[in-house]
Amino acid sequence: MNFFESQERAHKHTTLLIVLFGAAVIALIVMANLLVLVVFGVINTQQMREGQSFVTQIDWKMVATVGAGVTVVVLAGSLYKMMALSAGGKVVAESLGGQLIPRNTEEPNQRKLLNVVDEMAIASGTPSPPVYLLANEPGINAFAAGFSPRDAVIGITQGAIEQLSRDQLQGVIAHEFSHIFNGDMRLDIRLMGALNGILILGILGYYLMYSASFSGRRRSNDNSGVAILALAIGLMVIGFAGTFFGGLIKAAVNRQREYLADASAVQFTRNPEGIAGALKRIGGLKSGSLVRNPGAPEVSHAFFAQGVAGFTQWLSSTHPPLDTRILRIDPQWDGKFDISDFPPPVDSQPPAGGTAAMRRPEMVQNVATVAAQAAAAAAVAGIDQIGQPTKESVLLARSLLSEMPAAIREAAREPYGARAVMYCLLLDKEATLREQQLALLQERADKDVYALTISLMSQIDALELTFRLPIIDIAIPALKQLSHSQYPPFLENLAALVNMDAKVELFEWSLQKILSRHLQGHFHKPMPAAGGYIDVVQLKQELGSVLSVMAHAGAMDQNYAQRAFDASAAILALPELTLLARHQIRIADLDQVLGKLDRLAPVAKSRLLAACVISIWHDQRATPAEVELLRAFASVLDCPMPPGIAPGGQRSA
Repeated sequence: MNFFESQERAHKHTTLLIVLFGAAVIALIVMANLLVLVVFGVINTQQMREGQSFVTQIDWKMVATVGAGVTVVVLAGSLYKMMALSAGGKVVAESLGGQLIPRNTEEPNQRKLLNVVDEMAIASGTPSPPVYLLANEPGINAFAAGFSPRDAVIGITQGAIEQLSRDQLQGVIAHEFSHIFNGDMRLDIRLMGALNGILILGILGYYLMYSASFSGRRRSNDNSGVAILALAIGLMVIGFAGTFFGGLIKAAVNRQREYLADASAVQFTRNPEGIAGALKRIGGLKSGSLVRNPGAPEVSHAFFAQGVAGFTQWLSSTHPPLDTRILRIDPQWDGKFDISDFPPPVDSQPPAGGTAAMRRPEMVQNVATVAAQAAAAAAVAGIDQIGQPTKESVLLARSLLSEMPAAIREAAREPYGARAVMYCLLLDKEATLREQQLALLQERADKDVYALTISLMSQIDALELTFRLPIIDIAIPALKQLSHSQYPPFLENLAALVNMDAKVELFEWSLQKILSRHLQGHFHKPMPAAGGYIDVVQLKQELGSVLSVMAHAGAMDQNYAQRAFDASAAILALPELTLLARHQIRIADLDQVLGKLDRLAPVAKSRLLAACVISIWHDQRATPAEVELLRAFASVLDCPMPPGIAPGGQRSA
């Protein structure tokens, strides 16, 4: 199942969630009506003994009123929770006591974890997500939370970073990246909202009981207090039933997703023993995978392994049994868990990426290394890597990180340095224009950031173009640590650097677009996504614009551009599309065009990206500008593009 099929599966699971949620609400309405009928004596048992039917005694107007009331309360509880979670994954992590790990941390176990996360992010073609540590949790567990890769975070327990080897930790992180790319996180958030609504009646019952007991002490002779107390107890019982329904819903939606994420982790790392070893380690530890925070039951379906215990959790477990998961990964397992007492040695530095030979193109799964007539098949193979990075992609990412100059890598991992690095990437090669840009930064930028820009400038000038996208990937989580007062001036300075020469280059637009896509939702409340998909046929003009930009980006002349455009249009089965001339293309219009294309169905997005790749590979070469432009397009469409798309004799990230 590739990335786009997984997106469709997540959409179907959302439909399943709605159906199960509706069934649970109906059950709660029935139970609430029975409670009201009993507590307030609507049903006359004497009349029933005399032969009057139960149905004839029911006040259907009251039943409708109770049903409407229950529905409103449940929906209000769900919507309230969804609004509380609208800020993204960081809200979930903080609710569990998670603390953001600084990107420039020197603590060895935390450094090891961040190196693994950076490797998986670069291999996946997506910025590194912020990582939160559940510091007081000895169990081994982790989770990914958020609505999309743009606001995703990874949470992990102290026990995981202390008790797992690097390979085992990589298996766990690969599992969580699978959830990020497969659309599971959004479903997890929706589950939390739905379950909060289902449980809200029990919460109301608790507060009603507290209120009734308090008023009962003041008015002991008032029989209404007894009825209210009975109603409160009944609502609490319904709340327990809601917990049961919630567990069943989580189990129905979640179990198969864990098998798929395990399989994806093995595919990412090509190391079954990594994730299998982590599961064996969980089975051998006394603390296992339990998360002790009181908020854990609410998030239990998002954990790497079963995070809570109890009878109801056993009855409707959100995760398959450990031994079943291990045997699917390691059929030769002897059934013995890892009970060793000593944690693995700390490896705080990224393993050596090897020499440049590790990054030779034959060791990287290329999107296209074949002749032009086979370009379509190669493009499909490359698109299949989206959301499913290969072991070769991970090795390439590890190599890029290890060979990246240490000063630049470490600067990109903290807020001051990350701003300086982004400024350096936008400095013009022409001396006079660069002097004007530096003068602007000296006047507007923070003094320390300006000083870092000056010190890093020569190193970034000498940097291979291959490193530009990985630097952006590892800088984005550091930029998310900017304060709300620091972020607007940073954006203004970026725009001023770009506009200094009164024109926008493709790389400048790509860098701004990638940063905006991943930072705007963090600093500002994200806009709700427009509902429904738009058909490809309705967006012919927009598709023509994007394919025209891509065709001209690497074309040596108009003939090359036309052939590239025709080949890409053929992939979309839209031969009537027309190549725009260079002077007809405005970079400023791309934002609006891509905003519409973002509403394509996942399968249509797959075809669009395949068409873009065909455009790049039609002349059997890929320039850094083309790859960066493709990456920007993919980022806007929430389709993480892995590295390694380079023809024979070249490499690209």
